[in-house]
Amino acid sequence: MELSGQFPVKYLCEVLSVNRSGFYKWKKRLEHPSNRMKSFISDLVLFKEYHAKYPSHGYRWLNAKILLDTGLIMSDQRAHRICKAAGIVSVCKHYRYKKPGDPYKVYPNLLMTGLNVSGPLQCIVSDMTAFYLQGVYYELTLFMDIWNNEILSYSLSKKRGDRMTYMSGLKGILDVKAQYPDMEMVLHTDQGSVYSSKSFNELLPLYNIVHSMSRAGTPTDNAAMEAINGWIKAEMFNDLHITSNENITREIADYIVFFNEERPAYSLNYLTPKQYREYYA
Repeated sequence: MELSGQFPVKYLCEVLSVNRSGFYKWKKRLEHPSNRMKSFISDLVLFKEYHAKYPSHGYRWLNAKILLDTGLIMSDQRAHRICKAAGIVSVCKHYRYKKPGDPYKVYPNLLMTGLNVSGPLQCIVSDMTAFYLQGVYYELTLFMDIWNNEILSYSLSKKRGDRMTYMSGLKGILDVKAQYPDMEMVLHTDQGSVYSSKSFNELLPLYNIVHSMSRAGTPTDNAAMEAINGWIKAEMFNDLHITSNENITREIADYIVFFNEERPAYSLNYLTPKQYREYYA
């Protein structure tokens, strides 16, 4: 348009490879915009105004805000086209939504099926809890009978992510289960890498153990074990005053004995796990 006063339009169209009739149609639309174009430009100006006030938001939020303030109803598709034409983007960094994985990564959650636990060794739950003591990192893996909250096996390690902590604890459970080979046992865990590993799971069928897993990112599926993890750390440091790394292995062993034999549990009508097992044996 700016050069049309200096050069013939026909020459300019030839240089730019533009059809001359198309140029005049475009010029007419520009000088006499349609109602549709006027509406689009009006909405574009409105979105730019709102984006100047709320630069951290994208087209969906801006569309909702405009609807709230002005009552103007507009589809998200139209709002997206307007913002794209105007170059409107959120100034904040947003993370791409990641579709969650399957609810059951490897094994189904049997606790959600209304599993009836009526006796010992029917369902064992396991988890790892970590704590620091005098600047040293520890991981404590527990295997607990959900029937009476008795800790049947455990393992302690100072190595972060030590898979042998899980395997050592599992060995204790397998030793107990070997005494009752015909009884089916459910072992419930989260979806941790070791719990999901082939080496861990190939042992379970040999002992008539069925693996159950919590849903991904859902610790409440293993609520009993999660609650015990919290209590254990509170009692170790606040009640038993474990303050030294020197005898930590022995002190953890002493605590497990205390937990099983000397610690009344509200869920067991204030019996200890050992008393509950002996009472209902």
